[in-house]
This record gives sequence, structure tokens and C-alpha cells, in this order.
Amino acid sequence: MTQKITDTIKDSSGEITHYILDNGEKLEKSEGVNRAKNGEIDGVIVAHSRKGEEYLRTKPDGNEGNNLSSL
Repeated sequence: MTQKITDTIKDSSGEITHYILDNGEKLEKSEGVNRAKNGEIDGVIVAHSRKGEEYLRTKPDGNEGNNLSSL
């Protein structure tokens, strides 16, 4: 069964450090990326930052209110 991200934890600069799943589980960014790659997290894609780091983004749907950065 896939999970959904319902919240995030950000550091002092606003960068997402953890993802909170709908079952209450807290994942570090790297674990969230690995689970998304395995198809265990619904509604996200793996993206790459300018620094080459992998992170999760919501699948584009035209609704900015449900973007991970807005959680």
C-alpha cells in the first residue's frame, strides 16, 4: 500500500529535511526519495537540485496549495 506525504519538517533556511507520511511516519529526505523510487509514496516525483541532490516534488496538477513546500 502506498503512502502520501501530509506534512514536512524544514530547517531554519526553509529547506525540507523530513517528510511526514499519512501513517505518521517521519522520513529523512534520502529515505523519502528511496521509497518514492520504489513506488511506496504516491503523488510525488524525484527531482534534482542545482547541487545535484535528489528530493521529492509533488506531481504537477496546477494546485500550488498542495505542493510540498506549502505544507
